[in-house]
Amino acid sequence: VPFYYEMKMAFVLWLLSPYTRGASLLYRKFVHPTLSRKEKEIDTYIIRAKERSYEAMVGFGKRGLNLAATAAVQAATKGQGVLAGRLRSFSLQDLRSIPDQ
Repeated sequence: VPFYYEMKMAFVLWLLSPYTRGASLLYRKFVHPTLSRKEKEIDTYIIRAKERSYEAMVGFGKRGLNLAATAAVQAATKGQGVLAGRLRSFSLQDLRSIPDQ
């Protein structure tokens, strides 16, 4: 498109100029009426998105707690097995020689 960058620069200057108030004009003529017409739809969408995000966070929290609980139980059972195995490797004489603290 010939003179694309020049037209783009002129448009941006028109939008930003305090004398022409181009951005204000575009907002009042196009953006605000569209948002006003679709306000209920937008509000409904925001409410649904909030509910879905809450449900997703609760789901992630439950999964995280389940993983933490599973890891804790596995660590406890493996740790207990390792401790029992180590204690079995000692003779009764070796256990008596350990000082009490």
